[in-house]
Amino acid sequence: MLGRVKRLFTSPITDPSYYPSKPEIATFAAGCFWGVEHIFLKHFPPSQNKGILSTAVGYTGGNPLVTNPSYELVCKGATDHAEALKIEFDPSVVTYAQLVEFFYRTHDPTTVNRQGADAGSQYRSAIFTHSPEQEAVAKRVTEEVQAKHFTPKGQKIVTEIVPAGQWWNAEDYHQLYLFKNPSGYQCPTHRLHW
Repeated sequence: MLGRVKRLFTSPITDPSYYPSKPEIATFAAGCFWGVEHIFLKHFPPSQNKGILSTAVGYTGGNPLVTNPSYELVCKGATDHAEALKIEFDPSVVTYAQLVEFFYRTHDPTTVNRQGADAGSQYRSAIFTHSPEQEAVAKRVTEEVQAKHFTPKGQKIVTEIVPAGQWWNAEDYHQLYLFKNPSGYQCPTHRLHW
């Protein structure tokens, strides 16, 4: 059963004719990376050709002197890395703007270094951009989401929008964690908020 569910939601596309000539990368941090990966893959399963080609959870945005950080080290807060999700996507199927808007729908971007009970810089809300175009789109979508969903509630988005830096894949047991462990911990903020 687990194998069938894993294939349905998480299998990368293997048909070379499906891959775009230039897939793009999006990198988001929105709290515990288990839940961030899980909700993106639930709504954009690679097996259904909805634009996401593959994902990986890992660490980014930290002290550049710290190389290949471990989960334990990141959790101590000493490295300033964020738990993040790296998405390879086909921009002809799903746009970067759509992914940024979905990112905002699926967590609380108004809390500094916190999602639910998870607190620390590793749980911050951040968009790590891979080009000037992505930065411009991220800022535009952030302004739109702020005006439509948060200003009316008197709340302010505190999400960082910064250039992507060095990426470190998390340990294997973190990859697709909630698909392998359906009853595992999931932050309650990782749901559709609108």
